Amino acid sequence: MASLSAEAIVCAVRPHGEHGAILRVLTREAGLVAGYVRGGRSRRQRPVLMPGNLVAIELRARTAEQLAAASAELLVSRAPLLAEPLPAAAIDWITSLTAAALPEGQPYPALYDALAAVLDAIAVAPAARHWAAALARYELLLLAELGFGLDLDACVATGTRADLAFVSPRSGGAVSAAAAAGYEARLLRLPPFLRGAEGEPAMEDVLDALVITGHFLGRDVLDGRNRDLLAVRERLAGRLNRAVA
Repeated sequence: MASLSAEAIVCAVRPHGEHGAILRVLTREAGLVAGYVRGGRSRRQRPVLMPGNLVAIELRARTAEQLAAASAELLVSRAPLLAEPLPAAAIDWITSLTAAALPEGQPYPALYDALAAVLDAIAVAPAARHWAAALARYELLLLAELGFGLDLDACVATGTRADLAFVSPRSGGAVSAAAAAGYEARLLRLPPFLRGAEGEPAMEDVLDALVITGHFLGRDVLDGRNRDLLAVRERLAGRLNRAVA
């Protein structure tokens, strides 16, 4: 019998049968895993199986092909955040993206740590600008972990590492201000913090970063049956833009 005991972040819950639920969680060592929770739709279990929650997960299956039986114990609840529209939209998006984009059973420890950090930031930050940059960095990391990383170290046209100001929406490479002259409207503005600039970025820079990551997530990751998730992200982007206005 295969088994797993680990701390995990709840990413998706889907009703199954009359009372049960299929739970998908991200663990640090085993990656994204799924299991069937008996009574997962009960009044007792629903507050535990909420996206964004940190749980202690137990999975048991007779074979690797069988959907495991799962049980979960609540460690950290994100429920209070779901009463606030902007944090709720952020948690909905980031957990849905993780569940949809990652293959099951492959470890992504850097993504687990980054997702936990984003959720912690949403929980403690007094305003969206304090956690939205972490969200953009998470999306950038997810693209890289899935093989769609952007090259932001040097200009794709000239090779220079100086004055990088834009990103090509076709190649995903950085473009210097000089090489972009006359073509700025066709390019995506590159905020300095995505290249490791120190200090807290302005919200306008964060929104520019989310335009970049959103473009490449839509093109390279969220295709086919996952395209409807873009609507979740558009709602989040709309809320963030209104928070700045």
